[in-house]
Amino acid sequence: MAERVLIVEDDLVLRETLEYRLANDGYDVLLTDNGTDAVEIARARRPHVVLLDVMLPGIDGFEVCRLIRQEMTTPIVMLTARTDEVDRVVGLEIGADDYVTKPFSMRELMARIKAQLRRVRMDREEPSGELPLPATGPLRFGDLAIDLNRCEVTRSGERLRLKPKEYELLASLAQRKGQVLSREQLMRAVWGWEYTGQSRTVDVHVRWLREKIEEDPGSPRRIVTVRGLGYRFDG
Repeated sequence: MAERVLIVEDDLVLRETLEYRLANDGYDVLLTDNGTDAVEIARARRPHVVLLDVMLPGIDGFEVCRLIRQEMTTPIVMLTARTDEVDRVVGLEIGADDYVTKPFSMRELMARIKAQLRRVRMDREEPSGELPLPATGPLRFGDLAIDLNRCEVTRSGERLRLKPKEYELLASLAQRKGQVLSREQLMRAVWGWEYTGQSRTVDVHVRWLREKIEEDPGSPRRIVTVRGLGYRFDG
């Protein structure tokens, strides 16, 4: 069955260009020019990847990304003519998986789409990584408990709602308490792909985790940044 790609783009020429290229490459293409319909289509058709323009009529791409991410883990590649780094960081922090600035080459965009689909397949097939440890537990760190057999995390007895990658990242760090793990190690262990030196994926997920497990996320004591090296879990 062909993989489905949802294109959310209000520029008619670009939308039709993307549709032609993707359909020609064998993808099942879904189209819309606004954010409200994008959310409904995503819910109904469950695309394998979403190409999402930031500047949309009605609700913008950031809000669409946030709404989709609340309900599904579908990879989201944001498209924008805005080059401000703050916009990129915001997009990644609310759940986007990649960010492409217009104008872009079609070849590069296709490569990024394929990379996202490849990672989804890898996640489905096996938990890749280079830091295998036996699943034992629960691990306890004060009011924080991590049950590695049930894949559950509780704090003060209350179960935390973690995204799959947040859980995997926390487990990878907690199983190696006191060890400094580089971004490269964490990317391979949790996401199964190489760190390019440009991705903020690890940093964004660490920030999300800190908001859930730290007393003061602004001054973390559990997941500590080791400047120039990576992260260390101190419990």
